[in-house]
Amino acid sequence: MRVSYVIIFVSDMTRSVEFYRDVVGLPLKFQSPEWTEFATEGATIALHASDSKEPGPASDRHGAPGHCRPGWTVTDLDAFHQRLIAQGVECIQEPTETFGVRIALYVDPDGLAFGVSGA
Repeated sequence: MRVSYVIIFVSDMTRSVEFYRDVVGLPLKFQSPEWTEFATEGATIALHASDSKEPGPASDRHGAPGHCRPGWTVTDLDAFHQRLIAQGVECIQEPTETFGVRIALYVDPDGLAFGVSGA
């Protein structure tokens, strides 16, 4: 069994596409007002317009039950981290060695925490 997709519900599609494409650096595969996909090497990462326009509670950032935390791997975590910080992205965990892997945690425009590890 393998993961085939991850759907991230968003309150503002344009803002979220700009964030994941221009700030995080995911290559855009397809975009529409209700559904957007990014061209990744693994599972499909998709944005889905939410019925709610209110971001989730801050507790979502810390692993609240019923929520997920997507994660990506980059070749140079330090360069990625510096790029996101320079663009004002909230970092809730600086690159840190955790269980033998360096990982950093950031927050998207709707308050969803996501992890990025170094290859």
